[in-house]
Amino acid sequence: QVQQVESGGGSVQAGGSLRLSCAASGYTASDSCMAWFRQSPGKEREGVAAIDKYGSTNYADSVKGRFIISSDNGVNNPFLQMNNLKREDTAMYYCAACYGLFPILPLPGNVWGQGTQVTVSS
Repeated sequence: QVQQVESGGGSVQAGGSLRLSCAASGYTASDSCMAWFRQSPGKEREGVAAIDKYGSTNYADSVKGRFIISSDNGVNNPFLQMNNLKREDTAMYYCAACYGLFPILPLPGNVWGQGTQVTVSS
């Protein structure tokens, strides 16, 4: 059974930083891409950053240069370092296996975890 638990969110002022963590389990060796997604009220969920088992990454244009995705011990536990946070980064953040780096899409049938809330105030 696939499960992911996100943590590290919180409330910060604009310009601040947060580091999100993801503990994922149940994925098979063929699931070689993990990503962070986010969703804010009234908006569709969007892919933010993705990393594959080779260490290649991709980022949404809105976070390039500010966010860094990384992983330890394989790709199933990705971190998301978020720097220079902006109000528009406010959202619930989720991690999940991705279909590929380009574009950043979740695997079909993905079951989302509870996510971790990031709130950025000015």
